[in-house]
Amino acid sequence: MIKSFKYDELIRKGKVLLGEKDLQGALPYFLRACLYKEGENNIELLLDIALIYDEMEEYNKAKDIYKKILNLDKEESRAYYGIGVLYDNIKDYRKAIEYYKKAVENNKNYDRAYFFMANAYDELGEKIKAIEFYKEVIRLIDSDFWAHLNLSSIYEEIEYYDKALIEADKSLNIIPNHYMGLFNRAVVLKKKNNIEEAIECYKKAIKANLGYGYSFLNLSIIYKEKQDYNKAIKIISEGIVYNPSMPSLYYNRACFYALIKNIEKASKDLKKAVELLPWFKEYVKKDEELKEVWPLVIEDEER
Repeated sequence: MIKSFKYDELIRKGKVLLGEKDLQGALPYFLRACLYKEGENNIELLLDIALIYDEMEEYNKAKDIYKKILNLDKEESRAYYGIGVLYDNIKDYRKAIEYYKKAVENNKNYDRAYFFMANAYDELGEKIKAIEFYKEVIRLIDSDFWAHLNLSSIYEEIEYYDKALIEADKSLNIIPNHYMGLFNRAVVLKKKNNIEEAIECYKKAIKANLGYGYSFLNLSIIYKEKQDYNKAIKIISEGIVYNPSMPSLYYNRACFYALIKNIEKASKDLKKAVELLPWFKEYVKKDEELKEVWPLVIEDEER
């Protein structure tokens, strides 16, 4: 139970707990502060409360607070942004974009609103719009690693490989040796058919983060395409050591084993992949590489 503290003390204690990431501890202090005359219409205090509700996934309560803020100040861009984030959280990207736009209408330099608006357009498959708003982020903050990285990914998706490589390099100039920057760069290099350079880049990405299984996966697939199946198996097996719950690693190793006719190991890996991700049951039926393996897995399940 909170003692009968004065307003300033309630704010101070709430801020301390908020700084310690104790959201449930901070909230009662802030709510009590709102009962004071100087707190009931304090926008900064209300923003703290809304953010706490958002973090606690009490989205309706957060939205009510943001609406109260907008009743106090209809130009408060942070409240529009906050509501946009709430809709983003539930994947209602159209509604999120609506509020992000209102945020930047009231604050032309609101870089986070541009960033998440770009991400929302990307999620909707509207790549040109996403590019436009990631460029706005970069215009405001050229050192934004994730804006350059995400822009690189979009350019790669729409096959603008030279632009994708430029943005990947820019991200790595900001955070050298970041595993995602290296990974993106390797993906683009592979698409540009710079295979040996892509291999070296994947190796660096793996060294930078052993826990990102896709680097192992993509590198192993390069060796599969070279028909160096033993090398592919060695790499993907190392990936499984560090990422034992990643189903696509087992699935692809099953394919590699099937290609060298080690059906027993292939069936064991396929069974593990399906156990981790049952959706693979439908996909594998269409996979020619595993046509000799899948019946064995079915037989094991029926026993």
